[in-house]
Amino acid sequence: MATPLEDVGKQVWRGAFLFADFILSQPVMFRGATVLELGAGTGLTSVVMATTAKTVYCTDVGEDLLSMCKRNVTLNRHMTEPAGGEVRVRQLDWLQHSLCTDADGEFSWTEEEVADLYDNTSFIVAADVCYDDDLTDGFFRTLYQLCSNFTHSCTIFISIEKRMNFTLRDMDVSCEAYNYFSHCLSQLHDLMDGRCCFRVEQLPSNFAQFFLYERIEQLELWKGTFSEPAAFAGSSVTW
Repeated sequence: MATPLEDVGKQVWRGAFLFADFILSQPVMFRGATVLELGAGTGLTSVVMATTAKTVYCTDVGEDLLSMCKRNVTLNRHMTEPAGGEVRVRQLDWLQHSLCTDADGEFSWTEEEVADLYDNTSFIVAADVCYDDDLTDGFFRTLYQLCSNFTHSCTIFISIEKRMNFTLRDMDVSCEAYNYFSHCLSQLHDLMDGRCCFRVEQLPSNFAQFFLYERIEQLELWKGTFSEPAAFAGSSVTW
């Protein structure tokens, strides 16, 4: 609880454990896939994903965080390499409008990786990343921009913990960050603007538990399905 906001990515949160459990309970779903993780933090979810997926782009922002993530990936290669999975740690800033391809950056993208991302990504995943309204806006904006550049369908998984806090504005216990996440999710649902069409649903959390953590009822897993619309519908959404 004492973690400052800028350091939240350096902890493993329950949402990451929940989604890691989901991966291990559905290994066939992700087998041989190209996967993009947004806001990877310590890299736990990406490492678990690479035990079945072929290529995992493990992304976040900040040199210190990405360096820690890379160390964690290296320490756990004994889990991913036998399965043929590869984790590539890369920078992806939700507040920027393009992928960094600066050749001098340690965590920059190559042109080949950018092409692979847009051509072959089957899944976009994120675990417990919506805790601040501005970052939530950036997350959904990035999600929309990525999918609008895909030429194929894509499945999105988002795990989140519904956190209760007392607020002076409400003078009551509320879930402001979760409520804003729900608002953005509802905007995404049924969106059709000529570039993107999304369907969103909450999944049950009754799959097997492999990790040691408290699976509280406030933990949720959401699934989104992106496809290209058949025709321009005229409606739009902005973040």
